[in-house]
Amino acid sequence: MNNLQQRWSDALMNTYGTPAVALVEGEGAIVKDGQGREYIDMLAGIAVNSLGHGHPEVVAAVSEQVAAFAHVSNLFVSQPVIDVAEALAQRFAPGDPSVKAFFCNSGTEANEAALKLAKLTGKRRVLAAQHGFHGRTLGALSITGQPSKQQPFRPLLPDVEFYPYGDITVLRAMVETDPGSVSAIFLEPIQGETGVVPAPEGFLRAVRALCDEHGILMILDEVQTGVGRTGDFFAFQHEDVQPDVVTMAKGLGAGLPIGAVLARGDAAALMQPGSHGTTFGGNPVACAAAKAVLSVIDDAFVAEVKRKGALLAETVATIPGVNHVRGRGLMLGVVLDQPVAQEVVRKGLDHGLILNNPAKEVVRLTPPLVISEEDVRRGVEKLAAAIGEAIEGKNQ
Repeated sequence: MNNLQQRWSDALMNTYGTPAVALVEGEGAIVKDGQGREYIDMLAGIAVNSLGHGHPEVVAAVSEQVAAFAHVSNLFVSQPVIDVAEALAQRFAPGDPSVKAFFCNSGTEANEAALKLAKLTGKRRVLAAQHGFHGRTLGALSITGQPSKQQPFRPLLPDVEFYPYGDITVLRAMVETDPGSVSAIFLEPIQGETGVVPAPEGFLRAVRALCDEHGILMILDEVQTGVGRTGDFFAFQHEDVQPDVVTMAKGLGAGLPIGAVLARGDAAALMQPGSHGTTFGGNPVACAAAKAVLSVIDDAFVAEVKRKGALLAETVATIPGVNHVRGRGLMLGVVLDQPVAQEVVRKGLDHGLILNNPAKEVVRLTPPLVISEEDVRRGVEKLAAAIGEAIEGKNQ
């Protein structure tokens, strides 16, 4: 354990354990540790560093804004938050003047705000997906369909019910027991923390139809899938649906903490003064970073994400020990033949590769969206070596 790791262990609560590597700098999709060793970053801070490390447009935007002022609170108007709200509205529902935004500091907070929108409808029931993940604060945890994460903190919010992800027949039956009592259906287009599990084709469209039929809010958690990650700006565009509410964070700030809720129609008018708030939400520096991100991630950029994602998926699928690859764009789950994903992550560090394992048999790949084709190919070579060594070690 080096000095930085020892200081981490001594000073921080044991929420995460002590990381194996201390990183000190990065550029693009490459990061370095304190000994100068380079790693290909195939995690991007868990899908956060959308433009990689040290992107010049983000650096310039943040530097300029922090030199002007870093914070004013929501008691005053500042231009960066307006610019980002307007740009996101056009990405979310082009031409719809009803769209409104709320800014906060994280994906969990965005889901808390969306949950408040559901409560403000006056209907008591909220339906969320089994195995879904929406955050760890008590409200967001209440709609997270993972009992092991919930159990230490019960009792949680009442009137939350969980449906099998992707099963529209069961979901419809749950709604129709008392359709007038259902305020919202929450779901992720791809369940990231479960192991990168996409919704079955057509499921989002079926949920949209069910919500329209019974006047229910369709709330999509795009905290991980949004901002171009899946090869569309929003993952819901893959099925050409329009949710009532979408939550965002992670890649929106390119490394700075920012979350957002976008709502349209009646949902956009539910919040009134006093309904909700956050001191740092809409922070000008975070919004300056988000504005830079949105200026870079245009249609051509997203098309490149789709192309590089296809290349990554196709090449990884040929690695011995890989059962299949799932996901879209640059959000991929590598499903292994054996439950050695944790060891693959450890071996990856030995080979200069940063990975993550959301499940025992799944390695998650969420590299910076700016990753080069060369780094994709080098990353696959390193991943193949890590998988081979992990499987060999298990079989000895």
